[in-house]
Amino acid sequence: MKLRIRGDSLRFRLTQGEASLLLAGSKVSEAVHFSGAKEDVLTYSLESDRGSEQLTARFAAREICVSFPDTFVNQWANSDQVGIESTQPIGEGTHLHIIIEKDFRCLQPRPEEDEHDNFPHPDSVAEKLQARAGPEN
Repeated sequence: MKLRIRGDSLRFRLTQGEASLLLAGSKVSEAVHFSGAKEDVLTYSLESDRGSEQLTARFAAREICVSFPDTFVNQWANSDQVGIESTQPIGEGTHLHIIIEKDFRCLQPRPEEDEHDNFPHPDSVAEKLQARAGPEN
Protein backbone atom coordinates (compact mmCIF):
# COMPACT_ATOMS: atom_id res chain seq x y z
CA MET A 1 0.00 0.00 0.00
CA LYS A 2 1.21 3.45 -0.85
CA LEU A 3 0.29 6.64 0.95
CA ARG A 4 0.61 10.14 -0.43
CA ILE A 5 0.07 13.04 1.93
CA ARG A 6 -0.26 16.54 0.54
CA GLY A 7 -1.76 19.28 2.63
CA ASP A 8 -5.14 18.15 3.93
CA SER A 9 -5.27 15.23 1.53
CA LEU A 10 -4.60 11.50 1.95
CA ARG A 11 -4.29 9.22 -1.09
CA PHE A 12 -3.94 5.47 -0.62
CA ARG A 13 -3.05 3.10 -3.46
CA LEU A 14 -3.68 -0.60 -2.99
CA THR A 15 -2.55 -3.75 -4.78
CA GLN A 16 -4.88 -6.59 -5.71
CA GLY A 17 -3.77 -8.58 -2.66
CA GLU A 18 -4.46 -5.68 -0.31
CA ALA A 19 -7.91 -5.20 -1.87
CA SER A 20 -8.57 -8.92 -1.30
CA LEU A 21 -7.60 -8.58 2.36
CA LEU A 22 -10.07 -5.71 2.76
CA LEU A 23 -12.77 -7.79 1.06
CA ALA A 24 -12.09 -10.55 3.58
CA GLY A 25 -12.58 -8.08 6.43
CA SER A 26 -8.92 -7.70 7.37
CA LYS A 27 -7.21 -4.44 8.25
CA VAL A 28 -4.41 -3.48 5.84
CA SER A 29 -1.46 -1.63 7.39
CA GLU A 30 2.01 -0.36 6.51
CA ALA A 31 4.55 1.46 8.64
CA VAL A 32 7.35 3.98 8.15
CA HIS A 33 10.21 3.74 10.66
CA PHE A 34 12.20 6.90 11.24
CA SER A 35 14.79 5.34 13.56
CA GLY A 36 15.31 2.21 15.63
CA ALA A 37 13.21 3.64 18.45
CA LYS A 38 9.77 2.05 18.86
CA GLU A 39 8.08 5.45 19.13
CA ASP A 40 9.58 6.72 15.85
CA VAL A 41 7.13 4.94 13.58
CA LEU A 42 4.10 6.12 11.62
CA THR A 43 1.52 3.46 10.75
CA TYR A 44 -1.14 3.93 8.11
CA SER A 45 -4.10 1.60 7.79
CA LEU A 46 -7.34 0.95 5.95
CA GLU A 47 -10.22 -1.11 7.26
CA SER A 48 -13.74 -1.89 6.15
CA ASP A 49 -16.54 -1.31 8.63
CA ARG A 50 -20.02 -2.76 8.36
CA GLY A 51 -21.47 -0.06 10.58
CA SER A 52 -20.15 2.98 8.77
CA GLU A 53 -21.82 4.90 5.97
CA GLN A 54 -18.84 6.98 4.77
CA LEU A 55 -15.07 7.20 4.75
CA THR A 56 -13.67 8.44 8.03
CA ALA A 57 -10.08 9.12 8.98
CA ARG A 58 -8.61 9.31 12.44
CA PHE A 59 -5.14 9.84 13.83
CA ALA A 60 -4.18 8.35 17.20
CA ALA A 61 -1.12 6.65 18.70
CA ARG A 62 1.00 7.46 15.61
CA GLU A 63 -1.49 5.74 13.28
CA ILE A 64 -3.51 7.15 10.40
CA CYS A 65 -6.52 4.88 10.04
CA VAL A 66 -9.24 5.21 7.42
CA SER A 67 -12.43 3.21 7.79
CA PHE A 68 -15.01 2.85 5.07
CA PRO A 69 -18.20 0.89 4.51
CA ASP A 70 -17.74 -2.70 3.42
CA THR A 71 -20.25 -2.05 0.64
CA PHE A 72 -17.81 0.54 -0.77
CA VAL A 73 -15.02 -2.06 -0.65
CA ASN A 74 -17.11 -4.66 -2.51
CA GLN A 75 -18.24 -2.25 -5.21
CA TRP A 76 -14.76 -0.78 -5.73
CA ALA A 77 -12.72 -3.99 -5.67
CA ASN A 78 -15.06 -5.97 -7.92
CA SER A 79 -15.51 -3.41 -10.69
CA ASP A 80 -13.64 -1.11 -13.05
CA GLN A 81 -14.06 1.70 -10.53
CA VAL A 82 -10.61 3.21 -9.96
CA GLY A 83 -11.16 4.96 -6.66
CA ILE A 84 -13.28 5.98 -3.75
CA GLU A 85 -13.23 9.62 -2.78
CA SER A 86 -14.65 11.55 0.14
CA THR A 87 -14.17 14.62 2.28
CA GLN A 88 -14.26 14.84 6.05
CA PRO A 89 -14.92 18.11 7.86
CA ILE A 90 -11.99 19.01 10.12
CA GLY A 91 -13.18 22.32 11.51
CA GLU A 92 -13.23 25.99 10.63
CA GLY A 93 -14.75 25.30 7.21
CA THR A 94 -11.89 23.03 6.09
CA HIS A 95 -11.96 19.42 4.98
CA LEU A 96 -9.68 16.41 4.79
CA HIS A 97 -9.76 14.94 1.29
CA ILE A 98 -9.52 11.11 1.33
CA ILE A 99 -8.91 8.99 -1.78
CA ILE A 100 -8.49 5.22 -2.03
CA GLU A 101 -7.35 3.94 -5.42
CA LYS A 102 -6.25 0.81 -7.19
CA ASP A 103 -2.49 0.77 -7.79
CA PHE A 104 -2.02 0.08 -11.51
CA ARG A 105 1.00 -1.39 -13.24
CA CYS A 106 3.02 1.23 -15.06
CA LEU A 107 2.77 1.35 -18.84
CA GLN A 108 6.58 1.55 -19.04
CA PRO A 109 8.49 -1.19 -17.19
CA ARG A 110 10.31 -0.08 -14.05
CA PRO A 111 12.85 -2.74 -13.10
CA GLU A 112 13.30 -1.25 -9.61
CA GLU A 113 9.59 -1.71 -8.74
CA ASP A 114 7.80 -4.96 -7.98
CA GLU A 115 4.42 -4.56 -9.66
CA HIS A 116 3.39 -8.22 -9.87
CA ASP A 117 0.40 -7.67 -7.55
CA ASN A 118 -0.70 -4.32 -8.97
CA PHE A 119 -3.92 -4.06 -10.93
CA PRO A 120 -3.59 -4.26 -14.73
CA HIS A 121 -3.39 -0.78 -16.21
CA PRO A 122 -6.68 0.07 -17.98
CA ASP A 123 -4.85 1.52 -20.98
CA SER A 124 -2.76 -1.58 -21.50
CA VAL A 125 -5.89 -3.78 -21.42
CA ALA A 126 -7.59 -1.51 -23.97
CA GLU A 127 -4.54 -1.69 -26.23
CA LYS A 128 -4.56 -5.50 -26.07
CA LEU A 129 -8.24 -5.64 -26.97
CA GLN A 130 -7.71 -3.19 -29.82
CA ALA A 131 -4.79 -5.25 -31.16
CA ARG A 132 -6.93 -8.41 -31.12
CA ALA A 133 -9.71 -6.67 -33.05
CA GLY A 134 -7.30 -5.75 -35.83
CA PRO A 135 -6.86 -2.50 -37.74
CA GLU A 136 -9.87 -0.29 -38.37
CA ASN A 137 -11.10 -0.03 -41.94
